[in-house]
Amino acid sequence: MLDIKWIRENPEAFAEALKKRPSYAASAQSTLDELLAKDEARRSHLVKLQEAQERRNALSKEIGKAMGAKNSALAEKLKAEVAELKGFIQSGEASEREFDEALNNALAVLPNIPLPDVPVGKDEADNVELRRFGDDLIAARQPKMGNKPKEHFELGEALGLMDFERAAKISGSRFTVLTGGLARLERALGQFMLDLHTSGHGYTEVQPPLLVRDDALHGTGQLPKFEEDLFFTPHGDGRLGLIPTAEVPLTNLVREEITPAENLPLRFTALTPSFRSEAGSAGRDTRGMLRQHQFYKVELVSFTEADASLAEHERMTQCAENVLKKLGLPFRTITLCTGDMGFGAQKTYDIEVWLPGQNAYREISSCSVCGDFQARRMGARTKDRDGKATRFVHTLNGSGVAVGRALIAVMENYQDADGSITIPDALVPYMGGLTKIAKQ
Repeated sequence: MLDIKWIRENPEAFAEALKKRPSYAASAQSTLDELLAKDEARRSHLVKLQEAQERRNALSKEIGKAMGAKNSALAEKLKAEVAELKGFIQSGEASEREFDEALNNALAVLPNIPLPDVPVGKDEADNVELRRFGDDLIAARQPKMGNKPKEHFELGEALGLMDFERAAKISGSRFTVLTGGLARLERALGQFMLDLHTSGHGYTEVQPPLLVRDDALHGTGQLPKFEEDLFFTPHGDGRLGLIPTAEVPLTNLVREEITPAENLPLRFTALTPSFRSEAGSAGRDTRGMLRQHQFYKVELVSFTEADASLAEHERMTQCAENVLKKLGLPFRTITLCTGDMGFGAQKTYDIEVWLPGQNAYREISSCSVCGDFQARRMGARTKDRDGKATRFVHTLNGSGVAVGRALIAVMENYQDADGSITIPDALVPYMGGLTKIAKQ
């Protein structure tokens, strides 16, 4: 959530920054005007309420003096005014909550402000490539794959280890059943990533809940704007949401807490299933495992002081890239433009892995710095090192990486012309020494 005080003090900067988000390009000024009007109405009401409270307190003293002077007529007159003020204050406090709610609701649906160095653009066509890895690997592996490399679902079905028809009978579209070597390969990938991030990159492993309250989803920005992307289950008189990513429970670990600055940065990682309705993706990636309702992902989350978050963003991205380097998977890292960047992000790097079956790079990780946007929604603060002041922490999140898409990438990049799949060296210990998956 954005800071209304900053918006009030920097209205032109806010409007210009909001215009960089394509969906607000034409409405930034009207959005600003609406926010400032709600803020002014709230502040004006608070002034009247404070004046009424001060007047009530002053009258209470005057009543005491009048009674001491045995001026009962004046005392009764003052009491009548106090009673009137009391009624105004009670109704005013209810109105204050309404003013607060109106302002917070308006702020809750606004996206984060892009950092100045984020490229301005409308969609993914305006993203900017930052670096590449593995062009030599692409060239070296091409001869082993045959004339036309197969896509992962062609390989998996031919091996008899990837079944979409049975999954559809059980759960419907966008689900997959993996068996045998591919099931073990997916498990191996997740364990490999966790070990690398905990032992090699300094993250603390967490096993979080997979069902979360609305407050948690609001804290990371999924609610209220993206409710249609989520799955919910009834719980008591309310509901719980299935996590769309472990970012939600990991980031909410510090909600409504004050973390001493000397304890920062905090770095957490988790391997969990993720659940997404894929609303609005009809017709996209309908074949195979690229876009599923349920998938595994290793998530990375960091909490830092304000002046350390940009360096942490670079570090987190390098941690995610290191997964792909150790697996020998070619990739490119791009900076997302303002039109392709997520709701809560100030800046995002996407890592796209090379899929020879598609002859294209596809996203496998997205690493974002959010500033204090999520922390403000969660009430997550840190205390200055001198202990005198508190301020909101900065949050970051990234995929380290999507396990299902890593499985796809390994299958396609390590395929042989006969349809078998060579196991990357880094995964052989996790596969019990198995070096190849072939049709039995």
